[in-house]
Amino acid sequence: MVTEDEREGGSGGDVATTRPVRLRRDIVSVSLAVVLVAIAAWVPLVHDRTMLARIFAEAPPLFAHWLPHTGPGTIPAIVIAVLAVIGMPALAQRLSWVALCVVTWAWALAWTVGLALIDGPQRGYAGRLQRPDEYLAEVPGVASIPAMLREFADRIVDGQPDSWTTHVSGHPPGALLSFVVLDRIGLDGGGWAGTWCIVTGTSAAAAVLIAIRCLGDERWARRCAPFLVLFPGWVWVGVSADGYFMGVAAWGVALLAVAATARGPRRAVWATAAGLLLGFGIFLSYGLILVGVVGLAVLFAARTARPLPWACAGALIVVAAFWLAGFWWLDGYHLVVERYYQGIASKRPFAYWGWANLAATLCVLGPAAAAGIGRGFRWPPRRMWDSAPTLLMLGGLAAIAIADLSALSKAETERIWLPFSLWVMVGTGLLPVRHQRIWLTLQATLALLVNHLLLTYW
Repeated sequence: MVTEDEREGGSGGDVATTRPVRLRRDIVSVSLAVVLVAIAAWVPLVHDRTMLARIFAEAPPLFAHWLPHTGPGTIPAIVIAVLAVIGMPALAQRLSWVALCVVTWAWALAWTVGLALIDGPQRGYAGRLQRPDEYLAEVPGVASIPAMLREFADRIVDGQPDSWTTHVSGHPPGALLSFVVLDRIGLDGGGWAGTWCIVTGTSAAAAVLIAIRCLGDERWARRCAPFLVLFPGWVWVGVSADGYFMGVAAWGVALLAVAATARGPRRAVWATAAGLLLGFGIFLSYGLILVGVVGLAVLFAARTARPLPWACAGALIVVAAFWLAGFWWLDGYHLVVERYYQGIASKRPFAYWGWANLAATLCVLGPAAAAGIGRGFRWPPRRMWDSAPTLLMLGGLAAIAIADLSALSKAETERIWLPFSLWVMVGTGLLPVRHQRIWLTLQATLALLVNHLLLTYW
């Protein structure tokens, strides 16, 4: 039997006493998030407008510009969101496990497409990845995949006649390779590339549910499902390649959770598969190496390190394959740091973005996640370590903190940190079921306002 206190994510105690305390904590957490976002906007827009020329963001803390608009996706996006607010909390408790994973993915997919189409089918969907600085601009020039991999590092630094475009140079070759393969099999153009990113990206919602359940808390996963459907971060999954990167990383973590709770030969199989995905992930984006922090949280939550050797072996297979093909990851990383500071990153002040990055990420997470973070930090600290899902949330937060301190992400973190932000959403499982529709309404409203008031670059 589930007590009311358990429904609120608690673990015992006087419900009458804890309810007001948790409510006050929610209000404080959300208020702090709102204040941080407001200050991040106020400083460059009101206090010192000369900063706009240095931070290179017209709608700080987001990389977008002010453009109130509607589009073909407006009505579908609103209808899908309303139906999710009304129906998803009940469905999440009643559906079979497999049906829940499928419905969560499908609903998130439909809503993401609706959000993307608010900007129009070309501007918001098919044309996103066809800009001159994006991956598809380089696809026609790749006559030979082996040659591309051998020459990749030599073309990272800017100022050369054959330097890669901004996005290609800023990532390992796995990203460009993926779009070249899509092109080779006949799925060419921005429409197919956008669809690939959205489908793989939204599948991460199911991966998160599987990871939570494998770590022993299906009830928590069911409480999270509605929030994964209306995750504000879907605004940037449709359409950016970072959505695809997030999907690959999320399934790597999910398979690691499966391996951590499997026995016998199955553990080795699942762990190796997890390593292959996570290993490929770091060849999609250098920053995805920090997903390893979430992976360690999985192993810590499962109280085992047995999958680790197999997962490392799987990752090393990918590293070796790219090395044999002519690309060494560390060489690429050092060169991309050089390229990073050749561009606007050298002008963007870390004194602002060091904390405004977090404000941008809060726009991705939404108020429900902010409240979940507040509930997740419990006293004494051992109460946090005893909860496997809370450890996943802390893993996501730790990855964000490390990425921020690296100073290699100044602005645009609303998309760059999607693979980490997704795991912070696990904290929404701490919110009481009876309040879910209120929180879901706030989440959906935030996403709809961002997409209708701003024209995001992704």
